[in-house]
Amino acid sequence: MSGYSDGYWWSPDGLRLHYRDYAGGEDGRPPLLCLPGLTRNARDFEPLAGRLAGEWRLICPDMRGRAESAYAKDAMTYVPLTYFQDIGRLLADLAITRFVAVGTSLGGIITMLMAATHKEWLAGAVLNDVGPVLDEGGLARIRSYVGVGQSHPTWVHAARALAEANEDVYPGYDLEQWLAMAKRLYRLNSGGRVVLDYDMKIAEPIRAMGSEAGVDMWPVVQAFRGIPTLLLRGERSDLLSEATAQRMIGDIGDTVELVTVPSVGHAPALDEPESAAAIDRLLTRVLHG
Repeated sequence: MSGYSDGYWWSPDGLRLHYRDYAGGEDGRPPLLCLPGLTRNARDFEPLAGRLAGEWRLICPDMRGRAESAYAKDAMTYVPLTYFQDIGRLLADLAITRFVAVGTSLGGIITMLMAATHKEWLAGAVLNDVGPVLDEGGLARIRSYVGVGQSHPTWVHAARALAEANEDVYPGYDLEQWLAMAKRLYRLNSGGRVVLDYDMKIAEPIRAMGSEAGVDMWPVVQAFRGIPTLLLRGERSDLLSEATAQRMIGDIGDTVELVTVPSVGHAPALDEPESAAAIDRLLTRVLHG
């Protein structure tokens, strides 16, 4: 994927972090700030950037501990509040005060923190398969694999391992699509093995918390009132229930659209026809009200 420049910034606690910056047009549109899921990175938004870059600027950070961003010295900083603070520093460095947030899973939680604390930042928001309540079944699945190292001799082996582990999430994927996902999720190490491209220690705060209830996030949902918002939900999602999604719609009101992406689990890849069309509708609302 070409068409982007690599940028770097420093976190408040001194980590050198990386982002991709895809250029947009010159018409003053707010940029898209693309925030990936727990084990993902900036490469996760390649399909979206391939479709929108040139007309829209896309800023795609690697969170600490992922891809080209530095690993944290303290694993307990791998939590949403620290990621939020890291992104706040990036926005300050780039002098960006208004943008469309596109948050997948963990990225959506960060987007909710933004809505609660800096609503004026958000020209629009995409919450991709995430809400204030996460179903325990999905959380248990995530806990079962995050932080478990994998090593494969070839990209095809990595793709087949992904397919075996995620066939319920993307039942319609073929080998080419699994290979594309592998290239976004894995990297080649110095020994020529294909390994996951994140710090295995990102799992430590999740395991430390276990299944304890966290802060009540429902009041945060109301912060999206008046903001053009798209709530995407995978039809097969085990993390965002239909009941939670419907309650979110009621709490946000008439500026939100709920789109259920058929035959997909957690989380939609944003290149499905339904996802792409919904994002286009959101961006039209951002431009024209």
